[in-house]
Amino acid sequence: MSRLVKRSVLGALVATAAGLMAITHTGQEEGLRLKAYKDIVGVPTACYGETKNIKMGMSFTKAQCDEMLLKRLDEFGTKVETCVKRPMKDRTMVAFTSLAYNVGSGGFCGSTVVRRYNAGDHKGACDAMLMWNKAGGRVVKGLTNRRERERKMCLADIG
Repeated sequence: MSRLVKRSVLGALVATAAGLMAITHTGQEEGLRLKAYKDIVGVPTACYGETKNIKMGMSFTKAQCDEMLLKRLDEFGTKVETCVKRPMKDRTMVAFTSLAYNVGSGGFCGSTVVRRYNAGDHKGACDAMLMWNKAGGRVVKGLTNRRERERKMCLADIG
């Protein structure tokens, strides 16, 4: 379990303070769509940008989407914590988890972002997030804007 999420006394997953920041950030970045749609490269997607096990024609409630996001952020947060070998403050963790959620944990873990951060280059890692602004081989303004916001959040922890 990542530090973004913890288990309640009843066993349910609940967000930590960093988790709430991740949910808010990722939810705003992805937007909420209750019916499955194809993203800009044709992948069936729903809720807050979820692609795992999504098929066209599926519909969800907001509560289902919220629960799915919490579980997936925990999954991606755990992967971020596995790949990143140095301590991270909350905003860096949220920025990295948002990136991993969007590009996949394999892409994130093999990225220049992780290599630079693990080498002690926090600023360089934040800057490297800007490389992830393409879909289908072309630069996408929405991804460029998202990466700028994630970079800004990452840089806020330097100091």
